[in-house]
Amino acid sequence: MRMNWKFAVTVAATVLTGAAGAGVAQASPATAGSVAPSACRPANHTAKITEAPASAGHHHYRVTLIAPRGYEPCKLAGSPNNVRFSDRGSDIGVAAGHYGNQATVVTFGPGHPVHFDIQVPSSGRSTPAGEASFTLQAPDGEIPGTSFAQGKLKVATGTLIGPVERGA
Repeated sequence: MRMNWKFAVTVAATVLTGAAGAGVAQASPATAGSVAPSACRPANHTAKITEAPASAGHHHYRVTLIAPRGYEPCKLAGSPNNVRFSDRGSDIGVAAGHYGNQATVVTFGPGHPVHFDIQVPSSGRSTPAGEASFTLQAPDGEIPGTSFAQGKLKVATGTLIGPVERGA
């Protein structure tokens, strides 16, 4: 009797896991057959915001994502979605658009950091922020969960988010 109960629980868990992923990218590993958790999951990586060189009419900030050893590489594509900026826990209310090629796929994982650009217009009123939250994109859709990056920046109306690129 005990064997049947364990079997039923295993089957139920498998069915529920499969049903939960319908319509959402699963942050699947870059290599098949892995048992390590995906580096793309928000809890499995860190992100930091640093100032980057300015361009004509814009301030730039780089958001670098790093995954520690023990996580499986995964694929990312395009610019993060649902980007929100906050300062000391208060949402600033600046919406961000996207720019650049949204179809390029990059590998992210231990030893393979990635980054994306936050482009802020120099003209106009800017607001200080200390954190950005965002949802990463896989080639086949959104990766569930919200990632967070810490660092000083200023944002303004017209802020744009660039696509994820290889390197730190």
